[in-house]
Amino acid sequence: MRTVTATDFARHFRAMLNRVEFQREELLIVRNNAPVARLVPGPATMTAAEAFSDLHNILPKEAGETWLADSRIDDEGIDEVRDPWAS
Repeated sequence: MRTVTATDFARHFRAMLNRVEFQREELLIVRNNAPVARLVPGPATMTAAEAFSDLHNILPKEAGETWLADSRIDDEGIDEVRDPWAS
């Protein structure tokens, strides 16, 4: 965990946030040599492709084949998508 002063944090706010977000680094912010805050990375995120990348290892073979066939169906068999909150 990196320790930074509140002044340095304010002066380099964007760079500090980038360190936390992209390098997954934690920051301890101190003022007058006393800790005032700790900035930690948010939960990890993933794209849909990353989420589905291991699907073939999770599903049984039959379910995987069914899912693949269903995913290739064109829009003719799908009803119109409607907004459930529309009045």
